[in-house]
Amino acid sequence: MYLDDQYKLYHTAYELVTNHQFDILHIDQNTNEIWLEKYANKKSQVIRLVQKGFDWKNHLKQDIALVFQKAKAMKKLFAGKHIELHNVYIYSHSPVDDWEILKKPMQLKEKKNPLKMFVYYLDHEESSEELRRLQADLDVQFMPMPDENDEQKKEQTIQSYKTYLAKALENKHKEVENVFSYGKPYFTYLLIAINIFLFILLEMKGGSTSIDTLIEMGAKYNPSIIDGEWWRIVSSMFLHIGFLHLLMNMLAVYYLGTAIERIFGRSRFLFIYFLAGIGGGLASFAFTTHVSAGASGAIFGLFGALLFFGIIYKRIFFQTMGSNILIILLINVVLGFSIEQIDMGAHIGGLIAGFLASAIIHLPNKKNVRTQLISAILYIILIAGLIIFGWNSNMNNQSNYLMEIEQLLMDDDYNEVVAVATDALELEGERDGLILFQRSYAYIELNELDLAIEDLEQSILHEPVLPEAYYNLAILYDGSGQKEKAEEMITKAYELNPDKESIANVYKKITGESPE
Repeated sequence: MYLDDQYKLYHTAYELVTNHQFDILHIDQNTNEIWLEKYANKKSQVIRLVQKGFDWKNHLKQDIALVFQKAKAMKKLFAGKHIELHNVYIYSHSPVDDWEILKKPMQLKEKKNPLKMFVYYLDHEESSEELRRLQADLDVQFMPMPDENDEQKKEQTIQSYKTYLAKALENKHKEVENVFSYGKPYFTYLLIAINIFLFILLEMKGGSTSIDTLIEMGAKYNPSIIDGEWWRIVSSMFLHIGFLHLLMNMLAVYYLGTAIERIFGRSRFLFIYFLAGIGGGLASFAFTTHVSAGASGAIFGLFGALLFFGIIYKRIFFQTMGSNILIILLINVVLGFSIEQIDMGAHIGGLIAGFLASAIIHLPNKKNVRTQLISAILYIILIAGLIIFGWNSNMNNQSNYLMEIEQLLMDDDYNEVVAVATDALELEGERDGLILFQRSYAYIELNELDLAIEDLEQSILHEPVLPEAYYNLAILYDGSGQKEKAEEMITKAYELNPDKESIANVYKKITGESPE
């Protein structure tokens, strides 16, 4: 009987693995216990097969309770959140007392996704009936078990089943190992070294927090990009604003980059990194006007690559890093929308671009031409869309013109300031007051004082009003002999900014009185 039970156990496991797409989770040939799983429709069907019998119902109940605990401990190995456990005992005789009530479905008292168990007992008398119940619950149809009377042949068949199942489990473990060992992370270390070198260079040339130095070294600066310097989309990926920015991004590149380079391989990693960085840079160009730099777009692209990996290898993903990756990604997204200084355009653009880049290049030894072609088309559409939207957005955004004006003022190109400011004032926006103020400054430098006064008089009609606008008007009125207007303007300037020494000095000079 022992040999028959063992034969039934291993034949059933072999049938489920070879013909019904069940995966092997665990085999213990010493106790003849096998755990299998099949994931479909967000549900895991888990089967525990064991050659074990009980004389009494209570002993069976105790083992069922132990199996519940073991299944809870193994939950991380299961692919689905909803789990049906089919607990199959194979033994020549069943408990002598009435145990039929244990055939009813059992469920742990858990609030979220409770584990559900079905019990089967394949003894000598009811083996066929229990086997039919198991097939019905699993919605499968077993091939008839060969009727083998020769014990030697039966032992040989059992051994062949054991060898096959053990080999299948070994191959599964090798597949997991191979997934994480395709390439060594050379390029990750090289990218970190380049970022650190350029940060040191930034500090030596004027400081990594200096806007002028960042623009000079290749940060994302929309006016220059519009003028044709599209290379800034790539160069900005290697510049960082302050040591903390560098440290946080390089830690992310190290942990994510080494994982991606091991999973995808070196060339695929580099492909994903740069395509994600380009997508993130263009998204930043399209949705934010301020000067920006950093590897964040590429880093979020690596998150996107891990998400793609999770779709292809869902079980491995969630058994290893999946939950942690999703939590970290969610935290970063929430923080990005909560903190104004974070360039969320670059983050989301990099995430999408990285996912698409991963789908284009796909995983090693995997190919899906249709998916890869569609992903390539979507990436091109994404990049083209960001360029077109970004171009139109910047050309119709007063903030972009203000950035250009500020740069022109630093270059003392006052005629160009007047031209750019005039174009900016034709656009709809809330920056008219500031643009008029900047143009008035250019007129002052060009000695067009009447035009400067006109701009300043218009500037103070817009919110927010700059104290400097009143201050400059006071000086211009005073210089043209309009004493009363000069006193009015300097008084308002002082009221808005009483702590500025230059305003206080001009106040005393124009009014003849010391400010209170």
